[in-house]
Amino acid sequence: MDLTETLYIAAAGMRAQGFRLRIVAENMANANSTGTEPGGDPYRRKMVTFKNALDRQLGMVTVQVDKVVTDDGEFEKDFDPNHPAADATGYVKMPNVNSLIEITDMREAQRSYEANMKVLEAARGMLQRTVDLLR
Repeated sequence: MDLTETLYIAAAGMRAQGFRLRIVAENMANANSTGTEPGGDPYRRKMVTFKNALDRQLGMVTVQVDKVVTDDGEFEKDFDPNHPAADATGYVKMPNVNSLIEITDMREAQRSYEANMKVLEAARGMLQRTVDLLR
């Protein structure tokens, strides 16, 4: 494998994990976003799936975001009869976002991003040393 291919693969991994971090941030920002009408559904947690994809221009397989899917988990209900989104019994559906899971996903994405950055730095350093030797 050529070192420049390593740079492209690491950069693709960084792009994918950066996108994942944006989705985690969106989930955390909407952790308390309830419905706007009585009995309405609140914000539903989103998750990112990845796939290996052939980059025809580069002629190699890299990681890419496949799609953003919603978590079909159950909503919790809080009793708050004065809330505008409360149903007839006084319960409000709360988003299915668990902050602990989001923090775990964020740390995993952050560490994957950092690992790709280390690969990028190592490959760049090797290329720089090669250029220095040729001088």
